[in-house]
Amino acid sequence: MGSYCRDMGTLASTGTYASIRRSSSSSSLSLRRRPVHYNNCFIPPFSSPLLPSSKKGNVNIRRLFMENIISKVSCSLLKVEDGTDDEACELVSGLELSIGEGADSINACLFKAMKNNNGCGILLLSDIFGFEDSSTREFAYRVACNGYNVLVPDLFRGDPWAKDRPKIMFEQWIASQDPQRMANDIAASTKWMVDEFVAAGISKKLGVIGFCYGGGRVIEVLARDQGACFGIGVSFYGTRMDPSIASDIKVPVLFISGDNDPLCPISVLRDIETTIGRGSQVVVFRERGHGFAHRPASPEEDGDAEQAFMIMRNFLNDGLVINN
Repeated sequence: MGSYCRDMGTLASTGTYASIRRSSSSSSLSLRRRPVHYNNCFIPPFSSPLLPSSKKGNVNIRRLFMENIISKVSCSLLKVEDGTDDEACELVSGLELSIGEGADSINACLFKAMKNNNGCGILLLSDIFGFEDSSTREFAYRVACNGYNVLVPDLFRGDPWAKDRPKIMFEQWIASQDPQRMANDIAASTKWMVDEFVAAGISKKLGVIGFCYGGGRVIEVLARDQGACFGIGVSFYGTRMDPSIASDIKVPVLFISGDNDPLCPISVLRDIETTIGRGSQVVVFRERGHGFAHRPASPEEDGDAEQAFMIMRNFLNDGLVINN
């Protein structure tokens, strides 16, 4: 992966560990969750830091998030046809892409900040429910609202875990997801983002965020990358993590989890954070279980989800926007 990325150095500081108590009230939080409306608009090439590849067919538009399409874009993204609602494009533009060609192509969602775009890219790795899940897309939308360009690839090639499947089938399903194929897809998605930034004359490193299963893959991605493409990582309650590869990670990582999550032991996170160093942090929310930050199930979890988002936002801002 590192062969197509510029060596821009790494961030370094001291590691910290934080524990967050459950908020008794969400009134102190300055940011509120709100319904998400995916906008019916495309990315104008003249304002986008993610310019299309010059290779025809390398990136294909698949469809918009909403059925009532009001605009059309050619496969090269160089021409916008029909009327585009400027008001709809005010905050975030979203479209679905197919990266690559033939059997190796990967479906993905791209969310781009239309106002105050900071020129930074984020690769977001979903949980087991896949890149089309509404909770994942809402989170990606909110990250983009803070100025980022967020790419969410289809890690499971159209076969995510379904909530109505018998739990007894889970291990069989997860075993069917080839780790090497997934690693290749993540590498292809990373390369696409890097190439787009280079084409736009931007030489910033990327960030990577992951939830649950995707949070575990964050560790693998950063260990393979060793600071070549990515400058920072955020892992929300990562599962199936391998602490033995933490020493290969050359950038700071923020770990967010709950102390009531058997799928993500806090002791493992602390060990990984200590091994990485470089300003990595572990933030633990008390009385919280798995998935609370992007799938809050109560008003109390909703408040902690907001707090977790703000912590992540500040971490990304310091590592990607200010120090990149």
